[in-house]
Amino acid sequence: MNGIYHKIGIRAGFPEVIKAISTQAGLEGWWTNEVEGKFPDGISPAGETIRFHFGKGSFDMKVQELTSDRVLWECTIGPEEWVGSHIDFKLTQSKAPDGGPMTVVFFKHQDWKRENEMTAHCSMKWAVFLLSLRSLVETGKGQPAPNDMKIDDWN
Repeated sequence: MNGIYHKIGIRAGFPEVIKAISTQAGLEGWWTNEVEGKFPDGISPAGETIRFHFGKGSFDMKVQELTSDRVLWECTIGPEEWVGSHIDFKLTQSKAPDGGPMTVVFFKHQDWKRENEMTAHCSMKWAVFLLSLRSLVETGKGQPAPNDMKIDDWN
């Protein structure tokens, strides 16, 4: 497998979803409330590095690509399993079951060094955080770390 894959629908257009994935305020609203980096014009463009703090640890993600329908990061600093891995948010336009507009996010976290207990933990945590992303975009309030849902003995 060598990766984590998820799909989630969000009742909003591309701009709202991309904003939540590419701005400091957006990222702090659904993933972790401690985000550092350069956000010229409000976004973190390709080539910039974003640091995400989670309690005692942190991750550095280099923005590889940022377009109107995709955000791609490469982990440059973090746990051994994560370094060199890629996190990809690919957006497509769809319709909700009631016919309203919906953006579908195809999420991939791939190129892990190896699969182990951390992969299992992170797979579940990514699902939790993607639900937080949807909540932020749809209601204005997400559940970023450290206020996220705790899932196992690691948190």
